[in-house]
Amino acid sequence: MVGVPAAVMLAFGLWGVDRGGMWRDEAVTFQVAGRTVPQIWRLVHGVDAVHGLYYLLMHAVLAVHADEVVLRLPSVAGAVLTTALVAEVGARLARPRVGLWAGLLYAVNPMAGHYAQEGRSYALVAAGVMGATLLLLRGAWWGYGLVLGVTCWLHEFAVLVVLAHGLSLALARVRGRVWRGWGCAAGAVLLSLLPMVVVSRAQAAQVAWLRRPTGETVAGLARQFFGASEGAYWVCLGLAVVGSLAGAVGGRGTRRGEFALAGVAAPLVVVPPGVLMLASQSSPPLYVDRYVLYALAGAPLLVAAGGEWVAGTAERLRPGARRAVAPAHLRPREGTNTRPHSGDRPETVGPEAGRKVPVAVRPLLRTYFVTLLGLLAVALVPLQQFSLLQQDRDPARRPDDLAAIARAAAYGVRKGDAVLYLPAYTRNTELAYPGAFRGTRDLVLARTGGVSGTLYGVEVPAAAVRGRVAGVQRVWVIADRAVLAGRWTPRDPGERAKLDLLQREFTVRGEAVRGRTAVRLYVRPLSPASLRPPSLPPRPARW
Repeated sequence: MVGVPAAVMLAFGLWGVDRGGMWRDEAVTFQVAGRTVPQIWRLVHGVDAVHGLYYLLMHAVLAVHADEVVLRLPSVAGAVLTTALVAEVGARLARPRVGLWAGLLYAVNPMAGHYAQEGRSYALVAAGVMGATLLLLRGAWWGYGLVLGVTCWLHEFAVLVVLAHGLSLALARVRGRVWRGWGCAAGAVLLSLLPMVVVSRAQAAQVAWLRRPTGETVAGLARQFFGASEGAYWVCLGLAVVGSLAGAVGGRGTRRGEFALAGVAAPLVVVPPGVLMLASQSSPPLYVDRYVLYALAGAPLLVAAGGEWVAGTAERLRPGARRAVAPAHLRPREGTNTRPHSGDRPETVGPEAGRKVPVAVRPLLRTYFVTLLGLLAVALVPLQQFSLLQQDRDPARRPDDLAAIARAAAYGVRKGDAVLYLPAYTRNTELAYPGAFRGTRDLVLARTGGVSGTLYGVEVPAAAVRGRVAGVQRVWVIADRAVLAGRWTPRDPGERAKLDLLQREFTVRGEAVRGRTAVRLYVRPLSPASLRPPSLPPRPARW
């Protein structure tokens, strides 16, 4: 049962994985992973500490072959593993068909598919969280602490799952011995994470662009978790509510120390996003949906639990449901062979007359029928959302497409041309696709990113910008359109100096727009002296 959802996720993950372009975050992974280990170590002391372990992992992966497909393969593998673990948790806490349904629902979820094809750590974090969840259910505390510790070092906000797991333990009313084992493992994880917390707190300016979550943020995350299309969303949300309520009223978690499916899935869905959203209200905002991608795994588990409750209720309400139960004298005794004997097969009447169907087989046939019916229902979800899944394979659906920007630049840029990047982070295009800029002059770059321990390099001070541009008659500018339009003014003096110089001393000769980025050719206007006709050569003397 676990293999089927994993195979579906693998197919969706590989579908369109070579979409022909990286967006800015993937490009950062690509160019940082291509640096040496000492250069990566130096970088994370100043920026991107939360991704340090992931960069080291990708350094090893891209050493095999550095291209966009290989960049995304670890995320595909992480999504496949997450899908398998979702199915395993569902089967363990309920029954195999619940795990099958939950795994398939995760595999066809557009949000899961989106991050399965992104060269960042989030799909791997989701796999780590689900692996830790399974180890929690088994009480394997050494493994739990190790897996969760590594996962939190892939992204520190994975630590919020500790709160969800604590709530699951409380709902299961586990005994003191379990609390002690979990507490020691979780405490070790928190202690190991302290160095990253200290370093990343000093790098908080990196996420200064975030905004406080609102009610629309909550509604948007629910849409991503339970279905992007209208029909799928309401059906899946309704089943998730049913699954939660059914788990709260009864089910397998009624006995002390026994986990219920809803008691594990509901905290996973609610607690990490909820805590991060609430924390973002009273402190600098930290919430982004991809930071809590791992919480998505709880949603299909709740939906599958709701579907199981509906199927069970329909079975109990079915006319003649009681008559389908084998009489007591025909039920196998404990410790005896459960295979039905010929004498235990009662005659049937009606349409099945003439066929002898063992009573014990009928519930099994109904189980297969319900499982198949559930699979058909799950198959409707990707069919309803197929256009969304297809559009997500288009590079234009990402925040930006650096390959398209590089192509636009390569069309006009020639060897020896001068280039300015405004602001400096637009240099990411050149770092990801250096071939488009081969032979050009980066006018204001003082030290490269690898040497300076920064993402995009260090530029000359504002006072030196004019000297670098002096004498340049034409310059290509890769710029954020918001800066060019005046909707946003960079705070850095060097960025303002570049912008002021372009506005005062140059005019726009040509432009290509790709999303939020513009590729412009600026030239110096001709001076009045240069507009005079050239002087004629002196007339030769007559012979």
